[in-house]
Amino acid sequence: MGKKRVMLPVQDVDISTVKYEQEEIQAPHLTGFVFKFFVWIAEMPLIGPLIVSVLKKQNKMVELLQNTEIPETPMFKPEFPPQEPEPGVVILNEDGKPEDRVELALKCLPLYDPASCWNGDSIPSFRYWKIRDYAYVYRSKRTTPSVVAEHIISVIKEFSSKKPPQPLLISFDPEEVRKQAAASTRRFEEEKPISVLDGIFMAIKDDIDCCPHPSKGGTIWMHEVRSVRKDAVCVSRLRSCGVIFVGKANMHEMGMGTTGNNPNYGTTRNPHDPERYTGGSSSGPAAIVASGICSAALGTDGGGSVRIPSSLCGVVGLKTTIGRNDMGGSLCGSGTVEVIGPIASTVEDVMLVYSAMLGSSLADRISLKPGPACVPILSYDNSNTLRSMRLGRYTEWFDDVFSTEISDKCEDALNLLLKNHGCEVVEIVVPELHEMRTAHVVSIGSETLCSLNADWEDGKGSRSTYDTRTSMALFQSFSAADYVAAQCLRRRIMFYHMEIFKKVDVIVTPTTAMTAPKIPSSALKDGETNMQVTANLMRFVIAGNLLGLPAITVPVGYDKQGLPIGLQLIGRPWAEASLLRLASAIEELFAKSKKRPVSYFDVLNG
Repeated sequence: MGKKRVMLPVQDVDISTVKYEQEEIQAPHLTGFVFKFFVWIAEMPLIGPLIVSVLKKQNKMVELLQNTEIPETPMFKPEFPPQEPEPGVVILNEDGKPEDRVELALKCLPLYDPASCWNGDSIPSFRYWKIRDYAYVYRSKRTTPSVVAEHIISVIKEFSSKKPPQPLLISFDPEEVRKQAAASTRRFEEEKPISVLDGIFMAIKDDIDCCPHPSKGGTIWMHEVRSVRKDAVCVSRLRSCGVIFVGKANMHEMGMGTTGNNPNYGTTRNPHDPERYTGGSSSGPAAIVASGICSAALGTDGGGSVRIPSSLCGVVGLKTTIGRNDMGGSLCGSGTVEVIGPIASTVEDVMLVYSAMLGSSLADRISLKPGPACVPILSYDNSNTLRSMRLGRYTEWFDDVFSTEISDKCEDALNLLLKNHGCEVVEIVVPELHEMRTAHVVSIGSETLCSLNADWEDGKGSRSTYDTRTSMALFQSFSAADYVAAQCLRRRIMFYHMEIFKKVDVIVTPTTAMTAPKIPSSALKDGETNMQVTANLMRFVIAGNLLGLPAITVPVGYDKQGLPIGLQLIGRPWAEASLLRLASAIEELFAKSKKRPVSYFDVLNG
C-alpha cells in the first residue's frame, strides 16, 4: 500500500504551477471473438473483478479515488453561484405556452426571405432548408406536410432495407406519420397553423418517450420492463406547437458509448462517409438531421452524447444547463449529469426548438434555482455584445488533438471572430482534467448502475450488447466511497470553472479531438471496445456534464477527407442565450464553405 496522497484545498492551488498532462488510456481495442471472450471473463466471479481492478489501477483511478485525501465536501448535484443577467436577450416565460415562446424567439431572428431561396435565386454553396423555409412553403401552398411526409417515409424505408442494416429509426410507423401530417395539412388549409414549428418533422432519440412508440434505449428488452403511457414533457411541449414526430431514432445501446455502434438494430452511418461512425450516443438524431430528412431531433447528453455526433455529422447540437429542461419521461431522468438537448442543421433552428421545449421541473426549480430562460436578439446589430465577449482558451488542451487539422480549423474560427467581431481571446488554465474525467465516469456509471440494477439482476444483462456489458462490469466495481470521492472532486472542478468564468464569458475548445472514426467491419456484428477512440471523442465535453454547464457545438469546416469539424463553446450556468449568439456569429462566418453530405435528401422538393 503506497503513501496516501493529500490534495491541497482547492482555493490554495497555485494555477501557475499546473502542468498539462496528456491523457493516457490503458485498455485494449477488442472486436469479434476476442471481445466476446473478454466479456465472458470480465463477468466471471473473482477473475472479472480482478481484471477490472488491474485496468483501473493502470488508469490511475484507484490511486485517485481510494488513496487520495480530498479536502472538499461532496457536491451531489451541480450548485451554481448567482449569475449576472445576459445582455441583449429576451426572457421567455417558462410557465407560458410553448407556442408563445416560439413566437417570441422567432421575432429575435435576423431578417430572412425564404422566397428568394425557393425561387432559385443564386445560392453560392450547399445549405440546409431551415424551419422558416418549411413554414414559408406551407403557408404559400407550394407543398403540404402530407406531401413532405411521403418523401420522408420513402427515404426511411430505403434506409431500413440496406444491407448491412443501418437504420436511422428503431421505431417507425408510416401511418402514424401520415396521420400527424394530415392534421397539420388541414391546419394550413384552414390558415390556422399553431406556430412556425407546425408541420416540422422531428426524430426523438430512443431513450425519450414519444407516444405511441416504445422506448427501448437501443436495447432489445427495455420496452418489456417499462411501458410508455404518455409523451416525455419536452416531446409534449413540441407536439403542442404542431411538430410531427417521425419515430424513435437509433442510438448506442443505453447511451453507453461514443460511436453509435448498435449490433441490435444495425449501426447508423455518417452521412458524410458511410464507412464511418456518426458518433454517439445520439447517433440516429444527428444522422437524420445531417441527411436533411428532419429539420431537428432530440438527443440526450450525459457524456457529450448530443455534441459528439452533431460535431462528427456537421450539424449544431445544444447541451443545456442541467435543470433547464424537464427530464420527465426519459430513461435517463434520475441522474445528475444528463440533459435532453436539440440537434438541428442551423443555430436558429436549435433556438426555435429550444424555446419550445425549455422549462424546469418543480424539483429542479427548488434545488438549482435556474436563471431566467432567455434567447438572444439576433435581429439587431450584435456587434457591441459580441465585441465585449471574452473567449477562454487553454492552448495545450485545445491543441491536444488526433490531427492538427482540427485545432487549426478551430483556431481559424477564433481568428475570424477576432477579426470580424472584435472578440477577445484570453489564455486560461483548466486544472485537474484527469480528476474531472474520473469523477464523471464514476458519477454517470454509478447512476446508470442504480437505474439498471434490478433489470441486470433479473438477467437482462445477458441480452445486452458486449460493450454495454463491459461498461457495466466497470460500473459494478465502483463503491459508495468512490462515488462520494467523485462528488468531492466535482466541488473542486466547479470551483476552478467558476473562477475561470470571472475572467471569460465562454470557454472554447474543439468539440472532439478526432473526426469521424472508421467502422471496423469486425465490430458490426458484436460491437467493440476502443477506449482510445472514446478518449479522443470525449476529451473536451466532460465539464458540460459533470458540472451541468451549457455547451454548444457548431460546424467550422472539414478535414482533408471531407469530414466535419466542430467548435465547442462552454458557457456560464444558464447562459444558453450567449452561446446561441456566439454560435450564430460563427455559423455565419462559415456559411459559404458548407458541403453537401454524401447521403443527403431534399425532402422538401422530393
